[in-house]
Amino acid sequence: MSTESAGGEIYQKTKTEMATFGTGCFWCTEAIFQQLKGVLKVASGYSGGHVDNPTYTQICNGTTGHAEVIQVVYDPSVITYDALLQAFWQSHDPTTLNRQGNDVGPQYRSVVFYHNQEQKEKAEKYKAELDKNKVYDKLIVTEISPYSKIFVAENYHQDYYNQNGAQPYCYYVIRPKLEKFKKVFKDMVKD
Repeated sequence: MSTESAGGEIYQKTKTEMATFGTGCFWCTEAIFQQLKGVLKVASGYSGGHVDNPTYTQICNGTTGHAEVIQVVYDPSVITYDALLQAFWQSHDPTTLNRQGNDVGPQYRSVVFYHNQEQKEKAEKYKAELDKNKVYDKLIVTEISPYSKIFVAENYHQDYYNQNGAQPYCYYVIRPKLEKFKKVFKDMVKD
């Protein structure tokens, strides 16, 4: 961080970085990553496909090649990419191909879209270590691919859990995941 003077006032400039993850339904993952210290913004969207400006309906058909993803803007002086990867691996089942729970199709695949070589190497290393240490009963099927672009999902998908917490899906699916996550990552969660 650097400080600069603007009209006699001193302010902080924060260097930010981005991470893009697919873990199945973006509603669940968005709610989880919003809880992390150092995470400044989380947007739900679609990435990794071959159709420009896809709609949610097109994504649900599973024919565009896109995955439901979250894009995380974070302050690397507060939270590292390694910590984000840790949250990523713990927030879903990376051993199921094109599926998370009842959500089935390539749009629900487990994927890390890396933004640079360092992110690629860290994701590959973490995946290999998890498999080597047999953390899961099956091998990890998470795709690790270069990031190209994201199409931000429709407005009603943004901040979904916070806006719709009383909905049955939020209450019975997202809330228990979020509570479990907060217990496991209590030192990383915002106050």
